Amino acid sequence: MSHFFCANLSRESGEDIIGSAPGHSIYIAIECPQPWSAKALESKGIPDNLRALAEKVKQSKQSVRFLLINSSRTEPSSGTKVILCRKKEGLADGYTKREFEANEIEKVAPILEEYLAGEESGADWVESFSKDILVCTHGSHDKCCAKYGYPFFREARAIASEMDLRNVRVWEASHIGGHRFAPTFLSLPDGRYYGAVDTESFKSILLRKGDIHCFNRVYRGWGLLPMPIQVLERELILQKGWEWFNYKVYCNVLAETYNRTLTKVELFCKPPNETPLVYRANIVLDESRTLHFKGSCNSDKESTYFKFAVENLHLVEMSPVLDAVG
Repeated sequence: MSHFFCANLSRESGEDIIGSAPGHSIYIAIECPQPWSAKALESKGIPDNLRALAEKVKQSKQSVRFLLINSSRTEPSSGTKVILCRKKEGLADGYTKREFEANEIEKVAPILEEYLAGEESGADWVESFSKDILVCTHGSHDKCCAKYGYPFFREARAIASEMDLRNVRVWEASHIGGHRFAPTFLSLPDGRYYGAVDTESFKSILLRKGDIHCFNRVYRGWGLLPMPIQVLERELILQKGWEWFNYKVYCNVLAETYNRTLTKVELFCKPPNETPLVYRANIVLDESRTLHFKGSCNSDKESTYFKFAVENLHLVEMSPVLDAVG
């Protein structure tokens, strides 16, 4: 059992990884040196006031995801950088991203508490225009993220440097979900998730060019959308190509059955400087591709992973609802 790797099983099973991107209203990524505990916020580098804040947020049922990040295991950090991403309302292409740096990690919690309450004092806030790649390397949570995630982090950082992509920052990150897809990463501020990535697909994602069909293998989905609807978005990526990444979208669920077997959805799409489009489709449970296996290296039982398919995808006439969400 010690040689079992959930990522190997997922690949051997031919799992389609689309529709596995979790969605959160707010991401809070906090720079913290390694090592990290299996439960990230129990790591020794996290002060009690930050743990208490995270617990308070959890009890409030807010859709907030705390992550630990680190850019280097060898270079000491001069402070604690904190990246905050808040989901945009209505038609959106991602998250609004801001950041600040505290000279001591103990000072982070009071600033975050104000931020979550809608106040923004007590910190020198900076608008951040970089693309942040958060690669899960959290081996204490699941060993696949050490085996596959950490080597990919080092490779990804080297690629960004070699290509002189100064607006791209590559980070190690604590558990982002889906360790069976290792190496897996979250891209901010767009909020898209990727898995089973390799050198060529990573370069394509960074540059937004190359073979768009790599998304059949490496795309987990867009956290802005409910998981079943992420399957529809991938269909549109494959149709539209890289230009799709300039679209703003909003989804509307028209009908959903109690057991998730059929969902009728509309996806409102706004290309830059063009007429808005409205797509309608059925999202159906695809039992032929639904899998049952151990989805974690530490699991002692199988889980069921539902897979969905798109049916009757078609373009409909402009809807007045779009005006309300724009």
